[in-house]
Amino acid sequence: MSEDRLSEATGRGSEGIGVAEALPVSRDEDGSSAEPPESRRPDRPLPPVLSTPSREGWLATRRNRAGLWWRRASPNLRGTVYMITALLVYAVMVGAFKHLGTAIPLVETLMIRQIIMSAVIVAIAGRSLKQALKTDRPGLQIFRGLITLASMLCGFSALIHIPLAQATSISFSQVLFVTVAAVLILKERVDRARWVATVLGFAGVLIMLNPSADGLNFWALMSLCGALFGAGITISVRILGTSERTETILIYQGLVLMVVLAWPAWALWVWPTAEQWFWLVLLSLFGTAGQWLITKAYQVGEASALAPLDFSRLILAVFTGFVFFAEIPTLTTLIGAAIVIGATLYTMRRNARGRLGADLSTPP
Repeated sequence: MSEDRLSEATGRGSEGIGVAEALPVSRDEDGSSAEPPESRRPDRPLPPVLSTPSREGWLATRRNRAGLWWRRASPNLRGTVYMITALLVYAVMVGAFKHLGTAIPLVETLMIRQIIMSAVIVAIAGRSLKQALKTDRPGLQIFRGLITLASMLCGFSALIHIPLAQATSISFSQVLFVTVAAVLILKERVDRARWVATVLGFAGVLIMLNPSADGLNFWALMSLCGALFGAGITISVRILGTSERTETILIYQGLVLMVVLAWPAWALWVWPTAEQWFWLVLLSLFGTAGQWLITKAYQVGEASALAPLDFSRLILAVFTGFVFFAEIPTLTTLIGAAIVIGATLYTMRRNARGRLGADLSTPP
């Protein structure tokens, strides 16, 4: 039996169980095997167990690779990811607004949205809330809150009553209004080429308004007014940005909106159903996330690289309107949108060149 044990051990020591079984095994006189049964052979090696990675380990590996890619990505690439995510989030918010439509009064929807947004901002501010409430320009803060409310009332009313593609295309005219306001209010200089682009852009807006013998589309005009007030928001932020914190601007915006909307929302209150509450909370949270993502995008990437991405809102609006609301953009909307987008892109490019030239001419 010692020889048998030696051969068996040699087989296990070299190639494992397969070789051990190939070696000769001694037999008893009756021809049966002299080895004990498997149940009485604790020294016999078990078949190898193939180790498979756990789901947690796989997820951890994927997260590590994604984190490594994110850290190595350029600032503009990271800004692009933030921007595209923000636009997707905003598309959901706009779709929720249109889905609710006139079932819930707009002032009530805006009031609920602002309460939820303000709660999120206050929670984020945390211990620095007292510092965030300090402002050197309370009058301008209140004015900005009022024109923000006006922009929301006009813009959201329009998108409820006209196709999403048309409302979105008209909203791009905000950049054109900013050009005019920058000259009149900020005393910025605009060259002839940008004035030509601005005039062409407004011609594209007029095409989308589609005037007829019956006059202009009222809700399209409301969308245009929303863009005009939106330009006022941009100009006021430029002025406030020199001395005020972002949290301060958002907190005062929330205070103004809630104070002004309190009575109309109470007077027109319609108690939402469970499904409507879901959409109200969803659009509020997505609106807050969208604001944070866009702010983060412009903190990380260059404005000249990110601003043109805003026009992908039109693609999302056409898709959302067609799939969920059976809307097909008209030919006048597409032609007008193409003119406005072209004029706006040219204006952005000229503005970026002007800033670059000013930066290069300014001594360090």
